[in-house]
Order: sequence, then C-alpha cells, then structure tokens
Amino acid sequence: MMKGLKKWRLFSLLAVLTVFLAGCGQQELSTLLPAGQVGKDQFNLLMLSSGIMLFVILVVVVIYVVALIRFRRSKLGDDFVPEQVEGSQKLELIWTIIPIILIIILAVPTVYYTYKLGDVKAMEEVTDDGKAKHLVVDVTAKLYWWEFEYPDLGIVTAQELVVPTKEKIYFNLKAADVKHSFWIPAIGGKMDTNVENLNKFYLTFDKESEGLKDGVFYGKCAELCGPSHSLMDFKVKTLPRDEFNAWAKSMKATEDGNAVANAAGEEVFKQSCIGCHAVSGAGEGGAQGPNLASFGDRNRVAGFMEHNEEKLKEWIKNPQKVKPGNVMPSFENQLSEQELDDLAEYLLGLSVEQ
Repeated sequence: MMKGLKKWRLFSLLAVLTVFLAGCGQQELSTLLPAGQVGKDQFNLLMLSSGIMLFVILVVVVIYVVALIRFRRSKLGDDFVPEQVEGSQKLELIWTIIPIILIIILAVPTVYYTYKLGDVKAMEEVTDDGKAKHLVVDVTAKLYWWEFEYPDLGIVTAQELVVPTKEKIYFNLKAADVKHSFWIPAIGGKMDTNVENLNKFYLTFDKESEGLKDGVFYGKCAELCGPSHSLMDFKVKTLPRDEFNAWAKSMKATEDGNAVANAAGEEVFKQSCIGCHAVSGAGEGGAQGPNLASFGDRNRVAGFMEHNEEKLKEWIKNPQKVKPGNVMPSFENQLSEQELDDLAEYLLGLSVEQ
C-alpha cells in the first residue's frame, strides 16, 4: 500500500513539474528561445555554465558511488582501514588545477561578452549630414511604468517599445524615482536603471513580433521596486525598417492632434487628464504620466490588464486598488458613469497604426 502511495506522489510531482516547464516554451518571454544576438550570446553562456556545473556534479556523484560500492563494510569488513591520502601533493594539485581550468573556461567568454555588450561607441556616430547612424532610445523607468523617447526622431511613447529588426538598437537607461531594471527576456539584456547615473547598452531584435502571442515580446522590471513591482511590464513591437519608419511618421503626425470620434470624451480628458498625460507622440519625455498617443494600439491597460473598455474604466476609477503605489489619482467620485464611458471610448480610439 505504501509503495503505491509513493509512486503516486512521484507521479504528482512530475505532473506539477511538467506544468511549470510548459511555461519555458513561450518565445515572447522565454530566455531559452532567444530572438536576438545578445540573447543568443547570453544563452550560450547559460549553457556553458550549466554544462560545467553538470560536469562537476557528475564527477562528485561518480566518486561518491565508487567509494560507496568499493569500500562498503560488507565487502571489506569492520577492521579495514583505507589508504590515508591526507597531504598528498598529487591530489591537492588535481583538485586545485581542475577548478582553475573550469573557471578560466567560464571567465574568458563571460568577460568577452560583457565588454561586447558594453561597447556603445557607435551610438555617437553620425552621417555626413549630421543624422545619427543608429537608433537610440532613452528609457526612463518610473513607478510603475516605462517611458521610451526617441530623441533623434522627436517622438515619445510609453509602455510599448517599438523598434526595427535586424539592426543594433542603443539604449540610455535611467530611473526617475527608485532603482528599476530593464529586461526583455527573449531578447537579452537586463540592466539596472539608476537615478544617479546613466547606463548604456544595445540589443538586436532578429525576429518580428507580429506572429507572437499578442503580437509583442514581453519586457519586465527585474529589480524589486515597490508593492507593484510584479505589475511593471512593458511590451515590445518589432517591425521591418520600412514599417518602423511609417510608424514613426504616424507618431510625429499626432503633433497636430489625433482624429477622434468622441468629442465628449476628448473634453473629459482635457478637464481631468491632460495635466499629466499627452496625446501627441511628438515631443520630449519627462511627463508625469504615460504618453497616450497610441493607447488604442496597445494590448494591455496599465501594462497587465486586458485592453478593453471595462478594464480601462476599472483602472481609471481606482488605480491604487489595481496597481498599489502608483501616482495616478482615483476618479471614482469625480466622473459620472457617462463621463467614464466617453473617456474610455476616447482613449481606446487613440491610434497611429493603419
């Protein structure tokens, strides 16, 4: 009876493990399915270090099993005393030299890839007419959202990073309040955003996001930053260069205003929201709240909720209940149901994608 129970316990454990491992195969958020060269380099380091650790474990297990079988009491008797090797220069050399070799094998590629990722001299390069050769994005982490400014293009967005594929994209990383960490698991990276200093690095995006779940890669804050740290997500759309240029042109065009069908909702926005939020993608970063120029094109409200009118109104009514610690005030007692309906319809209509 007990043997049967033990078998079922093992089966249950394996079943639970299978469920957890099933989450490792989603390309939009898995480090095990890298979609950029930086992610591939980091994956290679992960496999190398895992291989070294597995090698050490196997060696230790083999030595343990051999000793257990060869020197068992039933075979050699109670009075057997094995050869004493304390102070053996030969053995001490072996277990000193082998770890040094393993550390060198791991250290050389680690140092190489670290300096490779930190080589950002190219982000200062310009063409003959003074334009930047490479796309540079200024990333500002805030409680609990992300701002992405494209200084050379004169546009800014929030919560959704849009980049071209097949080229290096350079990032300036900083935080507006507390320490955060910028990470796109499937692409690579993970670098802190600090208040005191600016961190720089680059990423490459080899795969278009259109065929993925929700059509985006997932980005995260990887540094514990407050009560809603786990909800501090952002999304990444990767486009061919010509489509990215079209998107940037559409964002720039919002400088003259977004065409909207709900004038009543626009009026509510001007009275209640415009002090913190912009609806023009043209300009500079630094706003108190996320830029909403392309809000209708997003797939999440507040970074993690379903992108629909019901969830949007829930967020507007009581942001602290949904994402504790954020700086957006509650409008539950300030707007009527009709005003909420009009405002939600207006925001969902803000779009730059054709």
